[in-house]
Amino acid sequence: MSADVHRSIEALWRIESGRLIAGLARVTGDVGAAEELAQDALVVALEQWPRTGVPPNPAGWLMTTAKNRAVDLARRRRTYQRKIVAVGRDLESRQHDGESGIDDALDDHIGDDLLRLIFTACHPILSMESRVALTLRCLGGLSTTQIARAFLIPEQTAAQRIVRAKRTLLRNEVAFELPTRAEMDDRLAAVMEVVYLVFNEGYTATAGESWMRPELCEEALRLARILAALVPDRPEAHGFAALLEFQASRIPARTTPSGEPILLPDQDRRLWDRLLIRRGLDSLARAERLASAPTRAGAPPAALGPYCLQAAIAACHATAVRAEDTDWQRIAALYDVLRHVWSTPVVELNRAVAVARAYGPEKGLAIVDGLVADGALGGYAQLAAVRGDLLEQLERWNEAAAAFTQAAAETRNGREREVFLDRAARLT
Repeated sequence: MSADVHRSIEALWRIESGRLIAGLARVTGDVGAAEELAQDALVVALEQWPRTGVPPNPAGWLMTTAKNRAVDLARRRRTYQRKIVAVGRDLESRQHDGESGIDDALDDHIGDDLLRLIFTACHPILSMESRVALTLRCLGGLSTTQIARAFLIPEQTAAQRIVRAKRTLLRNEVAFELPTRAEMDDRLAAVMEVVYLVFNEGYTATAGESWMRPELCEEALRLARILAALVPDRPEAHGFAALLEFQASRIPARTTPSGEPILLPDQDRRLWDRLLIRRGLDSLARAERLASAPTRAGAPPAALGPYCLQAAIAACHATAVRAEDTDWQRIAALYDVLRHVWSTPVVELNRAVAVARAYGPEKGLAIVDGLVADGALGGYAQLAAVRGDLLEQLERWNEAAAAFTQAAAETRNGREREVFLDRAARLT
């Protein structure tokens, strides 16, 4: 019985911790204090529920317990006098309705509370590393140990990032509030950048001996879905969710049973997750409908943003039954649009691959050589790997082998290094 209760509590924490911390942060105005109160409530549940059983409304029980502790904490700190009044009045006004009344009132705000927490955890005042750590901690429900293991950093480093992030927010008196309408688009882009970084680290690990860390992909996908639900009128949020759905659908086919990488053209597409692909297509269609709809002021519809365009590219792969059925000309055309919307060297490198597939390796290699001359991707292993692949297609064996050897030297991922060295050896 006790083991079953503990498993239930663990599952509840993973699902509800973000909502719980968000609701408490609205009351206290302090993300760090909110997390501590939520964890205190979790400890009480671990002590009581094995004896008393899981209550009918476990999430509401945790919230009520945490809010009562917030009142006690505020009473012990004179500097929180204003918060005592606010929290006390909040509880007293709902007391006549009982516990369910408190839960209903919290649920009225929970969407805004989660959105506030997302934008607070990804506040531009924090470094990117701190944003990622705080987002995974508060919204993903991951422990410090899990975050450290996922990013191959010492646990102390992960803990310091989280502590520094909380202190920075408190020291700079960052308000637990939504950005203004004018700021929303820029801040939304920053939030998606953090979540995308988490997903990409799980999808192709930058370092270590594992090709992927699927648990990070799962957390990022969950956050992307939450974000799309919280801002339902934003095309980019739905395009972002679609992109992650499409990419996550390939995870079962990306490695051999022993963990060796399988590149996209060689994957068994029967292993792709069709449910995720359908969800991605639905999200992309919704994004396109929103983008094409005229605004209330009668202005022309907005152009598709970078995540919507990347999702459209991923959809071309997802809907191709066989690798040879892929519409590379459409993909190349979409990359032409993307490079004007979001001009980065990595986008240009991906465009080179699409152009090579659509119009021949010579044209793709010309783009890659331009990137090499530019130097913006110096030390980026994928640049040398793409160049090696195109040189191999052109039967320039020695140059291709040298490029793959260079890629192996530049990558920090052990599995990827093995792939590059194997290709170099076969060519020589």
